[in-house]
Amino acid sequence: MRIIVSLVSLLLVVWLAIGAAAAGQRHYYSGSITNCAKAGTIAVTILAGPLNYVGANPKITCHVPQPST
Repeated sequence: MRIIVSLVSLLLVVWLAIGAAAAGQRHYYSGSITNCAKAGTIAVTILAGPLNYVGANPKITCHVPQPST
């Protein structure tokens, strides 16, 4: 059981590292994160992991409500 937990943990870390590398190759880390769409796109790209290299290109759009005046 302990070996299975270790392997799953290792797989998760490698999966997320591959996703982070894909986000870096797409230059998502350059500049500041100015809106929720950019932050969301970075997050889903990291979560998609290796799927980014077989054609996945996740994007997030979001609209934050503006305060009333």
